[in-house]
Amino acid sequence: MAGASTMTYQDSLDSQYLSTSLSNLSRSRSTNNLIVRTYKQAVQLYLTKRFREAVETLEPIISAQHLSNPHGYPESAEHANGNGPAPVAQSSKSTRVKVWVFYISLIHAIVELGAEQGKAEFGSTKWRQLVAKAREGTVWDEIVQCGYGGEVGEMDADIVVNLATLSVEHMPSQKLNQQRLENWLSSSSMVAESTGRQVTFASHDGISSPLPTGTVKALATRLKVLELYTLHVLPANEEWDYAQSFIEMNDTLDEERREEFIYALQNLKSEKDGTAQRERELKEQREREMEEQRKEEEAKRAEQARKEEERRKAAEAERLHKASSKPEPTASFSKAAAKQPQPNKPAISAKNNRRPSKKTPPNQPPATFYNRASSVLTNLQRIMLEAGRSLSPTNTMALLRMLMFIAAFLTLVARQDLRMKVRRALGDGWDKIKGTVGMATKVSYI
Repeated sequence: MAGASTMTYQDSLDSQYLSTSLSNLSRSRSTNNLIVRTYKQAVQLYLTKRFREAVETLEPIISAQHLSNPHGYPESAEHANGNGPAPVAQSSKSTRVKVWVFYISLIHAIVELGAEQGKAEFGSTKWRQLVAKAREGTVWDEIVQCGYGGEVGEMDADIVVNLATLSVEHMPSQKLNQQRLENWLSSSSMVAESTGRQVTFASHDGISSPLPTGTVKALATRLKVLELYTLHVLPANEEWDYAQSFIEMNDTLDEERREEFIYALQNLKSEKDGTAQRERELKEQREREMEEQRKEEEAKRAEQARKEEERRKAAEAERLHKASSKPEPTASFSKAAAKQPQPNKPAISAKNNRRPSKKTPPNQPPATFYNRASSVLTNLQRIMLEAGRSLSPTNTMALLRMLMFIAAFLTLVARQDLRMKVRRALGDGWDKIKGTVGMATKVSYI
């Protein structure tokens, strides 16, 4: 009875375990189908450039959240705080890789939108948060925590390749990228040792350690990780010697691939050195051009200042010359008066002519008067000739008689002896008239 009872209890436990397993499997398949449908919907939105809707569609399956606990087992601290794996962590490996690779590609596309378009579509705060995931590398921590429960070594190599590529393109410094790749390589080595897969990984101190190997595709993916690490991340951090040592000591690379990696590394170094040399030459050339330009500008300013000084000195010398050559007010007035014609001279001359000097005979008329008389006669002759051309013969004779009378009168007036005779004659006549009038007055009085 006891044995039958024990068998019945064991059968009951087996039945309960089978029921729980079937329930978990059914729930896992349902979750995986939901994640696949969500992923396909987000991809369609991504292809139509509806990035904001794609992010909103994808966030529920990639964000950490509380996990259901139908059996009442005590929750871990991570689950209680909502820091447990996201729903995508419960899906199959292929689905998980597709979702995270798509999410990384979506982050890259959002960064490529640019600030103006990105802020217009997502808003300023949300866009900065999404860009920080690529430029600050926080997307690494997000995927490790939400997709793999914080286990770095459990990350799939395809996701590591995409994360490293995103960081190479958008992170200004590759120090953090190098550290995370080294953490993943070393962590995946310990996972490989625990699973018995033979690999090698040369750590930063040069000690080789196992690196997991698997299928041809998995090996190709890990070689891609090594390529990113040795030919992109380490050269960006100026660790050329370490990159070469890593390639030479890594047993994952066969001889042919090792030579290819070393050759590519040397080409990169030569190109970088040549680029640096060209940059130095261009910088020196720009400095020389700027120095020459500065000297030319200084020479132009000096020449302009010299010309300004010369003009100032010339103006000052001209001003001083004018000031020194300017005459005194009295002398200037005398010179100006001497140069200007004096209108009173003819009158004085005429007065002097009325009072002849001792050298001039008393009966000879002054020369200036005759000059004037001659000018008057000449003008009268011209006027007469002009009038003769336009007047009739009768009028011409009348005009001629008048002019002859005027000329005779002028001649009479001009001669002093005739004037004296006329004056005496008029005086004598006037005396006779006064005498006659006086005699008549006396007679009348008597």
